Amino acid sequence: MVKKIIINFLLVSATVFVLDFAIGRTLRYYYFLEDSGIHYRTAFSINNTTAEFLILGSSRATHHYVPDVFEERTGMSFYNTGRQGTGIFHQLAVLTAVLKRYKPEVIILDYAGDFRLGDNTYARLSSLLPYYREHEELRWIVEQKSPWEKIKLLSEIYPFSSQVQQIILGNLKFNKIREQDDRGYVSLHSRWEADIDSVDNLPKFGLDSLKIEAFTKLIRMAKEAGAKVFIIRSPIFCKTTWNDDVEICIRQSKAQGVPFWDFSQDTLFLNHSYLFKDPGHLNHEGALIFSGIISDSIAPYLKR
Repeated sequence: MVKKIIINFLLVSATVFVLDFAIGRTLRYYYFLEDSGIHYRTAFSINNTTAEFLILGSSRATHHYVPDVFEERTGMSFYNTGRQGTGIFHQLAVLTAVLKRYKPEVIILDYAGDFRLGDNTYARLSSLLPYYREHEELRWIVEQKSPWEKIKLLSEIYPFSSQVQQIILGNLKFNKIREQDDRGYVSLHSRWEADIDSVDNLPKFGLDSLKIEAFTKLIRMAKEAGAKVFIIRSPIFCKTTWNDDVEICIRQSKAQGVPFWDFSQDTLFLNHSYLFKDPGHLNHEGALIFSGIISDSIAPYLKR
C-alpha cells in the first residue's frame, strides 16, 4: 500500500513537472515572439534599445513624450520605455538592464509620486517575472514582490501565469493596429470635456523607505553611467494640494544635483482640457506641446 502511494506520488509529480516545463516554455517562446504591445515594448527596452535618449516611467511616460519632437530638437536617437501601471522598482529594473548593455546620454524619469505604502506596486513587479532567469542583475528587484518569489520561480509557468491573454493578443497581427506605438510612445487622440477636479493630497499611508531608496539608486546609477538626468512630473488635469512625496522628490533630486521640473499644476495645461485624453494623461496634441517644452528646456544642458 505504501509502495503504491509512493509510486502514484512520483507519477503525479513527474506529470506536473513535465506539464509545467512544456507549458511554461511554450508561453516563454510566444512571449518573446510578440512584435507589438506592452510585452514587446518592455522586452525591447530591456534587451534591445540602444537609444541615446531614454524615457523611464509609467503610463504618463508612455503617452507624454513624442519621439519625433525630441529627435528633431536634440539630434539624439530616442526610445520611450514607459509602461503603464508600473512604479519605481520597474523603472529601476529597466535602467539596470539597459546599463549592463550600454550607456544612454540622457535619461528622463517621469515621476508619478509613488513613495507610499499600501498600494500594489509590489504586485505589479509581475511585469518583470519573465526576465528573472536570464537577467541576474534584476533578480533582487523581482524578489521584492514577495518572500516566496525564489520558490515560485522554480515553476516555468509562474512568470507568465497572469499574462496569457496579453501573450495571445501580442502574437496576433491585428494587435499592431489595435495598439500602435512609435519608439515606445503610444498616442492618445480623444479630448477630455469635463470640468477640472480638485484633490486633497493628504497622505493616507506612511512612506515606503524601499521606494525612496530605489528612486535615489536610479538617479545615482544613471549619473554614474555618465547620463544627464532629469526628473519630471508631467501634466495632470487636476488641482492638487502640495504633498510630502513631492518634497521628497525635490530633496533627493537636489541632493544629487539633477533638475526636477513639476508641470502637474502648470496653467498652460490646467486651463485647456482639450489637451487631455483623461485627467491623468495628455492626448497627442497635448503631448506634442509638452514634448516641445521639455526638449527646449533640456537643450541648454546638452551643449558642450
